Amino acid sequence: MTARRTADRAPSTVPAPAHRPARPETAGAAGAAGRPEATTAVPLSATLCRDPERFAALAADWRALHRNCRAATPFQSHSWLSSWWLSYGTPGRLRIVLVRRAGRLVAAAPLMLTYRPLPVLVPLGGSISDFSDVLLDDSCPGPAAEALAAGLHRAARGALVDLREVRPGAAAERLYAAWPGPRRRLDDSVCLELPGVPMDALLGRLAGSRARRVRAKLRKLDALGIEEHSVPAREVPASVHHMLYLHGLQWQGRGVTPEHLRPRFAAHLVRATREMVGSGEAVLTEYRMDGRVMAADIMLMSADLAGGYLFGAHPELRERKVDITTMLMRHDARHVVDTGRGALSLLRGTEPYKQHWRPVPVTNQRLLLSRRALAPALRLHAAQVTGRALAADVVRERLTPLHGLRARLNTWQAKGATRR
Repeated sequence: MTARRTADRAPSTVPAPAHRPARPETAGAAGAAGRPEATTAVPLSATLCRDPERFAALAADWRALHRNCRAATPFQSHSWLSSWWLSYGTPGRLRIVLVRRAGRLVAAAPLMLTYRPLPVLVPLGGSISDFSDVLLDDSCPGPAAEALAAGLHRAARGALVDLREVRPGAAAERLYAAWPGPRRRLDDSVCLELPGVPMDALLGRLAGSRARRVRAKLRKLDALGIEEHSVPAREVPASVHHMLYLHGLQWQGRGVTPEHLRPRFAAHLVRATREMVGSGEAVLTEYRMDGRVMAADIMLMSADLAGGYLFGAHPELRERKVDITTMLMRHDARHVVDTGRGALSLLRGTEPYKQHWRPVPVTNQRLLLSRRALAPALRLHAAQVTGRALAADVVRERLTPLHGLRARLNTWQAKGATRR
């Protein structure tokens, strides 16, 4: 109980550390609006936000910070995180550390308090988000990271900090480097990525025989007259619900992820996608044949990254020998090139259908942080995480022959999920 009370009394205002003053950027460094940063030191102030309404009111400032943090992924957008909180957040557990410089938001760590059973601060977004991170303004990443580390160090108090699914090169790596207490870095999920190049260049990565088969599949798509339609923001709610219906159909009897059929997930996806389509952070595409919507998918985007998040396809497409992966890949590759993004992420998972494209594996990181007094708890938590990962690997290897049984179990769970 002591740890719980200590964690809940984190101060609302956290000064930058006196022993590590915020350093001004060198003359000529570009600010958020393209202006050089002043060489005079500007103090940074850190505050702790626990109020969901205050978080909602941060939308404009958060979007500006998200645009000015090139390492950010779509899962750090205000639209995604605020919608996630409405569907999945626990009242009283919001913990968002904010850093401002002359009134401008230059850093943020979107977290919530959990108990496992010790208090642990974890990123907003949960398991339905493929990446987590903090946000640092590219005009002052060093000072912002130091102030954010100091603010989070004070706010954590009796809690560990567990940042899962941190992409290599993420802003959280600067936070980790500036952290004044014990820390551990572990491997997390493997993601697959392709370069942001045209479809012909992606085909050039394949063996000749496979490339020829893919070209034949593309010709079949054209012969069937499948048309792509970008859904405007006002039509997103109906389109997302139809996509989730198709998603359930395509996985029927094959083990759909139960969460994807729950009402809370649908509510989150509708809210977030509508806002992100309106702001250019997402594209919702319908694939129509003979006037019918036969498939739909959501593509999420940030400054240098785009990735297909979720899709649904009518089983009739497979009956007509349509290669759905090829259809989606052509659309996604074209969009990445047209918008100048450098990477097409296939997100978490190393499924065989992804491996066919010869993507580059990228291992996410799990960053664990604590105050010095909690060093033993940090070591125990890290050991538990490592042990669970090893056990999961063993179970996965031994249960591979039971894949069909697991699929049927997931389908049974999904039927119950639609009622919750």
